[in-house]
Amino acid sequence: MIKLISLLFLIFTANANELYPAGAGTTSDLSVQAFSHPMKSIRGQDRRDFVVGNSFFQTVWVTSPSSTPIRDGLGPIYNATSCAACHFKDGRGRGLPESDGRTDISLLFRIRVKNDQGNIVPHPEYGGQFQPFGLAGVKGEGESHVKFTKVTGQFADGSLFELQKPNYIFSKLTQGKFKDNTILSPRVGPQMIGLGLLENIKVEDILKNVDPNDKNEDGISGRANFVYSEITKSKVLGRFGWKAGKPSLIEQNAAAFNGDIGVTTSLFPEEECSYVQIDCLSKMTAIDLEDDLLNKVTKYTQLLAVPVRRIDNPEAIKKGQRSFSQIGCQSCHTPSFTTGDNSEYAILNNQRIYPYTDMLLHDMGSDLADHQEVLANEEEATTYEWRTPPLWGLGMIETVNGHSRYLHDGRARNLEEAILWHGGEALKVRERYLELSKQERKNLINFLKSL
Repeated sequence: MIKLISLLFLIFTANANELYPAGAGTTSDLSVQAFSHPMKSIRGQDRRDFVVGNSFFQTVWVTSPSSTPIRDGLGPIYNATSCAACHFKDGRGRGLPESDGRTDISLLFRIRVKNDQGNIVPHPEYGGQFQPFGLAGVKGEGESHVKFTKVTGQFADGSLFELQKPNYIFSKLTQGKFKDNTILSPRVGPQMIGLGLLENIKVEDILKNVDPNDKNEDGISGRANFVYSEITKSKVLGRFGWKAGKPSLIEQNAAAFNGDIGVTTSLFPEEECSYVQIDCLSKMTAIDLEDDLLNKVTKYTQLLAVPVRRIDNPEAIKKGQRSFSQIGCQSCHTPSFTTGDNSEYAILNNQRIYPYTDMLLHDMGSDLADHQEVLANEEEATTYEWRTPPLWGLGMIETVNGHSRYLHDGRARNLEEAILWHGGEALKVRERYLELSKQERKNLINFLKSL
């Protein structure tokens, strides 16, 4: 089967390397386990560490049911009981269900406020992240659900479309209602593939595409997010998270353990309790996850392979790729990079990869913004800005996760809706997409599904 796909791809394009988007870090498995394989050359101790890291990624952290729980790291307040709850089969979450009183743990809310001095800080009562669950004797912070409103539009050929705009509703809030200066940022868990390769892209190669003042007048003005590193104790390039808020995978993983599950590490040793949450503060403990295990989880996330491309209609996909380029999608979704040579894992070094991301922040317009008036949000990222997500593996989400929800909050029910939500710097790209014929749009979507 893989030989047939390869042959079709050679017909489709002269650059056959794109069939293997992660170079040697590509897997040929296209099953429901497509996102969960180690890169092929990983052997020996690295392979054993990968397996251990995977087990802790899948681990359901627990407590006893007693009023003073003996806990295995979880809480005191939390969003989920495991990493895999938000990254099921190393894939992506779908967002909140439209049902009162239900909380889907594959979506979380970051919380910030603009204080009287004009600074953006964690919420004084709720902390930096909304936590719906708590241990026995500790109150979760409340419940969230979503109601969708219809947004309609029309293509140039007269075809109609309908989008769903989410309106998030919070109830049973334990620390009082959110004030107008509260910034709530909904985010689903993204897929985990190819992260070690993205971490190994050279800083200078990412910064080449920075154009904050749009000097080339193409309407695209990508910015780097420089963030504080707990390791270097300085500001460095942010790479991971929906707003490029973390500079490295180990810091991203440690922050997720802390914010999502309540598991502390040496990098983030304090629980997610605000000063008014007395019940939460009373359950705080020492470090839950030692450095050795955090390192193994990080190795696991660094070495997850990327699925091979799927080319079932070479000519149509070639046309779709042409449209992708002509309307300007690749201005942000940069097709390829060559990784650096600084990784301790040879398979991550000097690889030609095709992630379709520039790793930069872009203003995506008011419809996708966290807040319409408060601008600052996460380090140097504004409420309007989002890091360009990689597109590799995009067509495998439905196979792996059983849904086709996209964007940072899962509002888009399919890839076309994801394109139609683009605004800000991408508004002209969206307008050009609207001008495409029905067949051209279909070809472009099929190209995306092939990545």
